[in-house]
Amino acid sequence: MKRIILKAPAKINLGLNIISKREDGFHNLETIFYPVEDLYDTLIFEEAGEYSLVEEQPLSIPPEDNLITKAHRMLEEHTGEKLPVKITLNKKIPLGGGLGGGSSDAAKTLLGINEFFELNIPKRELYKYALQLGSDVPFFLLARPAFAESRGEILLTLNFKINYPVLLVNPGIQVSTKEAFENIQPVEEHIDYLQISSLQETEMVKLNSLLKNDFEAYVFNRYPEVEKIKHELLECGAFFALMSGTGSTVYGIFEDIGPAMKAKEKFAGKHFTFLQLPA
Repeated sequence: MKRIILKAPAKINLGLNIISKREDGFHNLETIFYPVEDLYDTLIFEEAGEYSLVEEQPLSIPPEDNLITKAHRMLEEHTGEKLPVKITLNKKIPLGGGLGGGSSDAAKTLLGINEFFELNIPKRELYKYALQLGSDVPFFLLARPAFAESRGEILLTLNFKINYPVLLVNPGIQVSTKEAFENIQPVEEHIDYLQISSLQETEMVKLNSLLKNDFEAYVFNRYPEVEKIKHELLECGAFFALMSGTGSTVYGIFEDIGPAMKAKEKFAGKHFTFLQLPA
């Protein structure tokens, strides 16, 4: 039986600046997407008589509304044929946490179905479908560090690596992306991605003066627990901490593994935690 297994990694945002509101209702933004390769959902594609989505951990989203199903439907419309496949989703990335799990699943679905049925759809076509599914879905087609602008779909791959432990803490709060954008006030401040991507390891502390997340003010006001996590990460020894995306996950970058492990133990009792170690 034919079977393909793909990993759909999480991401964090190194900074997130909302530049302006667009006429189409979206926002122009700038951010650096950074993949968290060791935290991932798993998608298994198997032969079947019809399409089905099996969730090993049932989600609050109906299967028909899942981006995986929407991505599958797009490719059926593209080919004009039924694409019978069973997709099993093993979900590890927290929902509504600013880590892009749903978008990553959608991107891997496009890639997985293209490979499974040998459709040979060019990457530029998959990119267009990815953007229709969500502004950050195109990033996950490659999932490499990238500076993103416009809606987040204009990507410039960066030669940038965080060679420090990164601790992710998610309080289980699902922040509505729609509501977050409705409550944002754009400020035309730009990210100096060239300076950031050229930072030496000993200069990473400069991230504090180079990066911010415009959504923190809204999310911290509505969900004080998220702000508390950021302060506690810094108190635990992180030299940089920031909320990812529209929240609610906050990550801290530590110089050494020891303080990072202690911080993980501190949060693990009541929060989802994940420690990404340098390769």
